Amino acid sequence: MRFYLPIALTVLATTLYHIAQKSIPAQLNPMLSLSVNYATALGISLLALPFYPSPTTLAFSWSALNWGSYVVGIAIFGVELSVLLAYRVGWRISIASAVANVLTALLLVAVGIFFFREHLSPRNWLGIALCLAGLVLVVYR
Repeated sequence: MRFYLPIALTVLATTLYHIAQKSIPAQLNPMLSLSVNYATALGISLLALPFYPSPTTLAFSWSALNWGSYVVGIAIFGVELSVLLAYRVGWRISIASAVANVLTALLLVAVGIFFFREHLSPRNWLGIALCLAGLVLVVYR
């Protein structure tokens, strides 16, 4: 159960995320919306900080931060803005996430192979082919 809990949380949080993004009024300035998103996330993170166990001190953790944490912040900004704009130009909630996530997964396959030296089994390649077929069926008009 512990193995699947993070994925279940991801599914629930992502579903809530897309419903909320789709519900943001089109007249609202996207940068104000993003600012409120991050202020809310910062507040929740700071409130949760004392309750999350850590084997090191907060000072050590702060000094151990590397470029990855900052790039994640940049990437989150990009994801948030792109999803908001996708919904504003007419992408359907039932399709946008599926298309973006399949394309992301396919890009990460290449990243895994070329940069992390990961190997894929024939079953993995079949799954990738099915993802591509599904993508064609989803976006074909």
